[in-house]
Amino acid sequence: MLRVALSQLTTHARRFIAVGLAVMLSVAFLSTTLMVSASTQASLGSSLGETYRKADLIASPGTAPLAQAAIASVSGLAGVSAVYGQQTTFTAFGVGREEVSGRIRNLAPDALEPSILESGRYPQSASEVAVDADTVKRYGLQTGGQLVLKAGDDSTTVSLTVSGVLVPSNDPFASALPQLLAQTPAVSTLAGDAQGLESIQVVLADGDGDAATKGQLAAALAKAGAGDAVLRTATEQVTYQVAQFSSGKDELTVILLAFAGVALVVSALVVSNTFAVLVAQRTRELALLRCLGAGRSQIRGSVLLEALLVGAVSSVAGVLAGAGLMYALIAWARSQPDMAFATLAVPPSAIFTALAVGMVLTVLAALVPARAATAVAPLAALRPADPAALGNRKGRLRLIGGLFALLGGAGALGLGASSNQLLLALAGGALSFLGVLLCATLFVPRLVALAGRLAAPSGVPGHLAARNAVRNPGRTSVTAAALLIGVTLVALMMTGASSARMAFDQVLAQNYPVDMAVLASPESPKSHLEAVRTIDGVKAAALLPEAGTVKLDGADVPVYSLAASHAGVLRDSTLRPEPGKIYLPEGSPATAVTMMTVGGNTLQLEPVVLKTRNMAPLVDSGSLSSLPDASLPGDLAHGPVSGGGAALWLLLDKEISGDAIRDVQQSVATALGVPAASVSGAAIERVTFNEIIDVLLLVVTGLLGVAIVIALIGVANTLSLSVLERTRENSLLRALGLTRGQLRGMLAIEAALVAGVAAVLGTVLGVVYGWLGAKSALGSVADVVPAVPWLQLLAVFGVAIVAGLLASVMPARRAARLSPVEGLAAT
Repeated sequence: MLRVALSQLTTHARRFIAVGLAVMLSVAFLSTTLMVSASTQASLGSSLGETYRKADLIASPGTAPLAQAAIASVSGLAGVSAVYGQQTTFTAFGVGREEVSGRIRNLAPDALEPSILESGRYPQSASEVAVDADTVKRYGLQTGGQLVLKAGDDSTTVSLTVSGVLVPSNDPFASALPQLLAQTPAVSTLAGDAQGLESIQVVLADGDGDAATKGQLAAALAKAGAGDAVLRTATEQVTYQVAQFSSGKDELTVILLAFAGVALVVSALVVSNTFAVLVAQRTRELALLRCLGAGRSQIRGSVLLEALLVGAVSSVAGVLAGAGLMYALIAWARSQPDMAFATLAVPPSAIFTALAVGMVLTVLAALVPARAATAVAPLAALRPADPAALGNRKGRLRLIGGLFALLGGAGALGLGASSNQLLLALAGGALSFLGVLLCATLFVPRLVALAGRLAAPSGVPGHLAARNAVRNPGRTSVTAAALLIGVTLVALMMTGASSARMAFDQVLAQNYPVDMAVLASPESPKSHLEAVRTIDGVKAAALLPEAGTVKLDGADVPVYSLAASHAGVLRDSTLRPEPGKIYLPEGSPATAVTMMTVGGNTLQLEPVVLKTRNMAPLVDSGSLSSLPDASLPGDLAHGPVSGGGAALWLLLDKEISGDAIRDVQQSVATALGVPAASVSGAAIERVTFNEIIDVLLLVVTGLLGVAIVIALIGVANTLSLSVLERTRENSLLRALGLTRGQLRGMLAIEAALVAGVAAVLGTVLGVVYGWLGAKSALGSVADVVPAVPWLQLLAVFGVAIVAGLLASVMPARRAARLSPVEGLAAT
């Protein structure tokens, strides 16, 4: 039978193109998804983890600070080849009349230094400093020039010579300010003796940070007085930072695993659907081979060998196509200034897993129809098979199985979405969609026939197209299933991406509710506030008088009062202060009542602990109305402020860039007559995280493109096979008087009707699956509301109709060119 299998592949190569394309695209989708997972981790390592990307292990301080003694303790261990104690501090330097705030870090050993030199050289003595290229360009600095750096408390100054220019960092926590690099003595002088190390980074001789090595390092740190320091690998540190950003939960890994699961399910459905049509078409041919003496096992072996060869070749092509797509996406992203950290990673697991899955799926997809073709007697198989319908046993079994899968899967999907269990929701969604496909034969043809009334004005072709859908329900549902799978996936990813984008925006707004803040002088006139509001990039500004203090961790912390009319200055639209409540930063004690001191009075307020540490305690100005003797600072909008302090909060434009934020920071400082160091805020961190999310969504868009191609090829494949299967039927219609134009019109209308019904069903299913999937993935960290991209979905519907029409062109042309006599003689 080996000769039979090879003969089939060479003689009927066109027949296997459909399966080959389905396998290739499915494997490309799966391999691309696996590469997305690895590339996402690599890109995060190039941004969040840039500072420690060369380290094997990172020690982060616990309750006890990391001191210089810990470096000596760790350096003496066997197997440790390099150690770096990272120390950073804030500093300021003057450029002309401006005072610029920056962040200075000590130079690491060569094996651990993460920065890249653009020109010049690294600092070689305590009197030299390197500066990032953006700062050099912005302030006109030059190599060899002098910078006088001041400590944060203005107690110390150090004069350094610029020795080199650095490539700007992608780390969102470093890129917010000018980046400076100096030798450890200079940084220690500016930081002061009391400040400990941010982390200790270690390079191991064997590069293996196993449990035994971690144990030795932990013992060495404990000996140096840092027994509660936490040891992580570079990858673990990135995962930890992402988890901290999402309320301590590693949602990123779960989401990427879910993408791989979706890719696997879609690949299985597309390949099995296409191969089932192909093998079903060959049922009579296989039965004839059995009549000529071939055994059942020989027939099955021949079909499985064909599937294995087609699967192997197509899987290799799919992996190459997936790698090419990822390379193009990452290359484009790296060409954008805000996405230069995008990194391509192609792990061996993505290649071998995709190859194995492609071949196994093809063989399994061929196994079921091959067994069905050999399960009956050869003469019985030569007769036409009854389609699954409500009136026969096959139809009833399909209906019962489909209903159980649909109801059970829908229940699991709803439970997973409500309890934020993504893997449960993924399994439920796959099971429920399988139920839809099993029941498709029972409702898709009727829907197509109902839609066929729209084609009645076209005459005979329209009537024949509508009746064809009902006359052979199995063929109609199989043709529709290919497009239904693709459109559902496209709508799912579009809706899921839109809903996730809204959820990410909400999480960022909750973590960074204040874009920019500055302590205003009590005597600042109204004109200063107006000047700030006119700065390009500032959307809103409000003055918050200091209303009193509250005790947090034993210290008196200022509480600011925000009028309801100024609540729009907060980035988080859900945060609107209410009278009687005090809004405290994350980590504050959640007591029943919080006592706030206002002058000589004490006010009892209900505490609300926020999900951010990036905001000072806040109360609504209405909370102070019950104090008869309250003497609060006035509003800057109504004249000078007298007594107490005040904070000026700014809301910036949503699409503002990192460079523009630095310009706003300097402009605000100039307008208020304060040092730039006093203008703080998390706008740059928020923008940088947005850029990381944009890269991830860009890759999802690439996957979306693959899904659209899968849908288009799928419907073209099944329609082509359907026309080939109906060669004699179409020739009979021609013999009865149907013209070539009418035949082409009939096939085009039938394709458009099937595509339209599949597109509508797929869109509805995709919207539901996309929203519930996003809710199950992100519901624990944000309130996920459905965001339906109506215009995009309308475009998908239009593309589906056009795809159906285009898919019918070649088969219809082939059918029309065949003479009725030749067609009736075909087997």
